[in-house]
Amino acid sequence: MSSEVRDNIVTMASDEDFSLPEVKTLPFEETLDGIQTLIANNKAKYDQLIEEQNELTDLRKDHQEMTQKLQHRCDKLVKTLENEQQFYMDELTKEMVKVNSLKQEEEQIMDEIQKVEAALLEETAKYHHLREQADVFSSMPEKTVAFTGVTTSATNAPTFETKSRIVYPMDGGTALITFEEEVVAKKILTLKQHKVNLTEETFITVEAEAVTLILPKLVEIESEVCPRRILISNLPKMDRETMLDKLNIHFHRRKDGGGEVESCEFLADSGTVVLTFTDKDIAKGLTDTEFHGVQLQKKKKHRVRVTPFLNGTVTKLETRMKVCPRTVLLTGIPAVMEQETLQDLLEIHFQKSVSGGGEIEACLYNPTGQQISALFESVVPKVEKKQ
Repeated sequence: MSSEVRDNIVTMASDEDFSLPEVKTLPFEETLDGIQTLIANNKAKYDQLIEEQNELTDLRKDHQEMTQKLQHRCDKLVKTLENEQQFYMDELTKEMVKVNSLKQEEEQIMDEIQKVEAALLEETAKYHHLREQADVFSSMPEKTVAFTGVTTSATNAPTFETKSRIVYPMDGGTALITFEEEVVAKKILTLKQHKVNLTEETFITVEAEAVTLILPKLVEIESEVCPRRILISNLPKMDRETMLDKLNIHFHRRKDGGGEVESCEFLADSGTVVLTFTDKDIAKGLTDTEFHGVQLQKKKKHRVRVTPFLNGTVTKLETRMKVCPRTVLLTGIPAVMEQETLQDLLEIHFQKSVSGGGEIEACLYNPTGQQISALFESVVPKVEKKQ
């Protein structure tokens, strides 16, 4: 039986084709060695990553430390910058204060310079004015002066004397009476009210008041050369109108240094002539030449002198009140008759000694409703000649 089986097996084997299964080759990664290698590689990568992580951690710590240091340094720099900025601001403020102070000093200095320049100009103008005045005074017209033989003490002699002329406006219904003696005027003022007989049956009552005048106490006059006027002196004695016409014609001609003449006036007190031009640039040239030959008479030239004309301006005036010692003012006079008749009756009344009056030097009556002015002149005391 065993031999049969064996034969059967062999027969079966010979009848069917048997082959070994095909063995598939796995990738290396799926093999044990591959997996082990992969694990080893991954472990190496892991170790590398851990190492890199540690390095990154160290770097982060270093960066954090550096950042803290930089922050600290930055804060310190900011603080320093703020301090320096504050310091510079304080210094800038101080410098601005100094600049403003210097500007104020500069403005003060400029003001002082302007004042000094103005004062210099003023002094220069004064100098030229005084120089001009000196030149004018040196070229003033000559005037003959004669000694009369009357002498007086040097201490009693006045240094300067003027004659006052005062215009006194009178109200209506008033009168002014000037007596020859002061005592009479005082008596009239003491009695105050006076009855003046107009007829045997009628009279008027007037009141006497003192006359107070405003007189100059101190007068300062500033003189300056008039640019349009000249003063002509050294003139001959001849017909006044003819002389003025000749002077007008001569100084009107351009060839003689003249120009258009505005006016020509004769001054009787000095015997000189004031000539006024319309232009301001003519008088100076004529006064510089000073002497001029003018044909005032037929076929004869007369040598006249031309000098500057001075204008005077009152720069200072001080006044004082003065009571007229010999004049009284009568008020309350009604207009009951003609002006001349009533003035005669007033004069007659106040001449009578029984009325307290005396000798009258002047009398002026102004009726109600009229306006007139009285002229007061100062009286220079007469000097008695010594025998």
